[in-house]
Amino acid sequence: MRKQEVRTGGEAGQGRGPGPPAGQVKALVDLLAGKSSQGSQAPQTPDKTPHDSRIQKCQETLLNRAKGSPELGGPSPRLTSLLLVEGLTDLQLKEHDFTQVETTRGDWHPARTIALDRLFLPLSRVSIPPRISITIGVAGVGKTTLVRNFVHLWAQGQVGKEFSLVLPLTFRDLNTHEKLSADRLLRSVFPHAGESGPVAAALPQILLILDGLDECKTPLDFSNTVACTDPKKEIQVDHLITNIIRGNLFPEVSVWVTSRPGMAGQIPGGLVDRMTEIRGFTEEEIKACLEELFPEDHTLSDWVLRQVQADRALYLMCTVPAFCRLAGLALGHLSRSRLGPQDAELWTPRTLCELYSWYFRMALGGDGQEKGKASPRIEQVAHGSRKMVGTLGRLAFHGLVRRKYVFYEQDLKAFGVDLALLQSSLCGCFLRREETLASATAYCFAHLSLQEFVAAAYYYSASRRAIFDLFTEGGVSWPRLGLLTHFRGAAQRAMQAEDGRLDVFLRFLSGLLSPRVNALLAGSLLAQGEHQTYRAQVAELLQGCLRPNEAVSARAVNVLHCLRELQHPEPARSVEEALESGALAGLSSPQHQAALAYLLQVSDACAQEANLSLCLSKGVLQSLLPQLLYCRSLRLDSNQFQDPVMELLGSVLSGKDCRIQKISLAENQISNKGAKALARSLLVNRSLTSLDLRSNSIGPQGAKALADALKINRTLTFLSLQSNAIRDNGARSVAEALAANRTLSVLQFSSNSIGDGGAEALAKALKVNQGLESLDLQSNSISDVGVAALMEALCANQTLVSLNLRENSISSEGARELARALSINTTLKNLDLTANLLHDQGAQAIAVAMKENQALKSLHLQWNFIQAGAAKALGQALQLNKSLTSLDLQENAIGDEGASAVASALKANTALTALYLQVASIGSQGAQALGDALALNRTLEILDLRGNAIGVAGAKALANALKVNSSLRRLNLQENSLGMDGAICLATALSGNHGLQHINLQGNHIGESGARMISEAIRTNAPSCTVEM
Repeated sequence: MRKQEVRTGGEAGQGRGPGPPAGQVKALVDLLAGKSSQGSQAPQTPDKTPHDSRIQKCQETLLNRAKGSPELGGPSPRLTSLLLVEGLTDLQLKEHDFTQVETTRGDWHPARTIALDRLFLPLSRVSIPPRISITIGVAGVGKTTLVRNFVHLWAQGQVGKEFSLVLPLTFRDLNTHEKLSADRLLRSVFPHAGESGPVAAALPQILLILDGLDECKTPLDFSNTVACTDPKKEIQVDHLITNIIRGNLFPEVSVWVTSRPGMAGQIPGGLVDRMTEIRGFTEEEIKACLEELFPEDHTLSDWVLRQVQADRALYLMCTVPAFCRLAGLALGHLSRSRLGPQDAELWTPRTLCELYSWYFRMALGGDGQEKGKASPRIEQVAHGSRKMVGTLGRLAFHGLVRRKYVFYEQDLKAFGVDLALLQSSLCGCFLRREETLASATAYCFAHLSLQEFVAAAYYYSASRRAIFDLFTEGGVSWPRLGLLTHFRGAAQRAMQAEDGRLDVFLRFLSGLLSPRVNALLAGSLLAQGEHQTYRAQVAELLQGCLRPNEAVSARAVNVLHCLRELQHPEPARSVEEALESGALAGLSSPQHQAALAYLLQVSDACAQEANLSLCLSKGVLQSLLPQLLYCRSLRLDSNQFQDPVMELLGSVLSGKDCRIQKISLAENQISNKGAKALARSLLVNRSLTSLDLRSNSIGPQGAKALADALKINRTLTFLSLQSNAIRDNGARSVAEALAANRTLSVLQFSSNSIGDGGAEALAKALKVNQGLESLDLQSNSISDVGVAALMEALCANQTLVSLNLRENSISSEGARELARALSINTTLKNLDLTANLLHDQGAQAIAVAMKENQALKSLHLQWNFIQAGAAKALGQALQLNKSLTSLDLQENAIGDEGASAVASALKANTALTALYLQVASIGSQGAQALGDALALNRTLEILDLRGNAIGVAGAKALANALKVNSSLRRLNLQENSLGMDGAICLATALSGNHGLQHINLQGNHIGESGARMISEAIRTNAPSCTVEM
């Protein structure tokens, strides 16, 4: 897309001023004012003149034309707010509309939105309004409805107030002309231009709407079209449109084009000022659409909605409004036809062809006919359906081959279509009629997919008796006999079509050979049981289309869709089973690769996360690259990937189409070169939010490359560089990036030997960084010097929520710095100091700080040589602290004295919910103190006493507490020398406790018989509680 001219602030927000060429301005003024070309008038600032009778008549004409239009009730929210996009993706340019929806899983790319009433206004104070705007959307998403709503609202003065005149044209109108001048083009939609009346004093701002570029009968060719600047010269219609878009004709007129994505690529991006996209239905809108179809039968609409939600593929396609209505009508007809689940013919459709077969049956049955008319007899139904397929089918098929989607009476005559047949209700369910401005009649199928279905039905029927290639349409070809030969020809054509326009046609053609579709259409369209002769051979033929290639193409994935339509799911099923069992590594044939690509697109499991760990080679990954683009979350751990694979993945992440949000590459063999390749992709990628590179070997240079990318990247929020030998140099590079980056919220940096130098660099960054929320510095050889720097930063930082300093070398001196920071900081919620050297002095300093701190929620002090003195200090802090919810003191020899101090605090504390005292040298006395506390405490939910020696006496004390305590949910008494007596005391005590959900009694020398007895007691007394023994 071209960059628009930037204006000064004083000019911002104003309309585009008049400009050269002056002759064209004058000509357009004369045309709209009804003057001859000899008249002259100086252009002035545009101003809407409601007194102008000509414009008023135009508005009245547009309002009258809109009357009775079913789309005009009030625009839906999705049509009043469009997505601003930066251009067309490869997927949109090269693939079928169905493939676009399926591949992206119905998720429209996150984008800025723009309101309908601001669609043609500047985006900022320093930009200008767009001259050429394009709105794209897949077939059936509502482009024409959007245009009609806009025109209707403009005529009422609600939107587009910057335009004095809106001139809506469709390419269906333009197709009726061979040659046309710019003058005649405008007069065709604004016939009042030459009427007498007040003369416009200036050139009005005009919006010319060209709806449905994909329906233009001649593709636009911007490379070979001769320039034309004479608005009165008659030229070919496609040349006229090209010259208007280029600005050779009427450069002051704003132009709005709507199109399907693939055809929008005809207009060079350099000529486009603004591109928007219509999004599809949300889940709520799908529900509302189905309720509108059956307003008087909520039970039916609810049933149809459940069927849609039960089939992922069907649900994705229902994000397209036209398809949603079609599917709703078909499923509604099915529901009304059901006699009982025993009728196999009336099962809910599982494939596209089955759904459309139900729609066909609905059309045959006369749903939608006027009430009171008798249903046609079976013979008439069969005859009518065959006649329709023979006439409309030929039209649909050859239109599809020629990329022709709108037909006129001369087209119908050329294909031998009986115009009288078009009046039948059967044809009315498939074909829509519309009058053009030139009083010609245009016909089109209600949806592109209906044209493809009817075309496939025609091809299926004709191929059984045709002796020449049906695709050549009367041209010379080698004789072809039999359905299989013609099917092979259709498959070859579909595989060779780069734009995928025959993909869905081939799916329908395959589906017509499935048993269920045969049962649905036998007698009306198909012969009973004829599929049995060809089905196995067609399945083999389709699988033969999957040949070794560097990449699995969309055509290959479509073959798997065809096999599903054929009800031959074995290739996909075998790969799905291997994927679930972790045995995918042995499946590497082209068929398996295509099946895996297909599953990445349609599988419910892969939709959330595609776990391809331990199973991919470089070759298989390379073949899947086009499909990996659209996975939300990718796990590629432990695949022994090296740097060349990162080059491939970097190219995927750099693609405009990329939708990957999370990617994990843990435990591979990535060095600094691979990290650099990924870093280059982060410079342009706008989808990735999470990157996991733990346990690789990117080193300081790889870290620097990623850091440079972080200075620019604005989407990544999670980065794991754990165990990558980054050292202090790499940490300094990352710290420099953190000073500039505002989006990264989680940084995992553990086991990188960054030392105090790296910690000091990160601390400096934390003083200015306002985005990081979680920092993991576990096992990094950080001593008191590094901690002092970090704590100084923590006094200033207001965003960090979680800090992990496990397994470093922090002593009591460093703990004092920690305590000082905790007394000041008000945002840190989680602090992990496990496996340091705090001792009692350090823990006591932290305990003093906890009396003042009211932000910290989780504190881990495991394995810090803490004894009873520090436990007492922590107990005193807990009596005052109101924020801490989790305290971990495991593997510290606090003994009974320390346990008793903590227990005393529990009697008063109302915040703590989890207490971990594993291996803390606690005996029966400490357990008794904890039991007394539990009898009073009403907030503690988790108590872990594993690896102590509370014995039978301690068990009895805890059992007595459980009789009255209602808050405890999990109790771990593993390895506590309880014996059978202690365990039985606990089991019987549970009869009065209805809160405990889990208790662990393993390693207590209970014995098998005792275990059975206790299990039975717990099952009787507390059936909701699970026990481990």
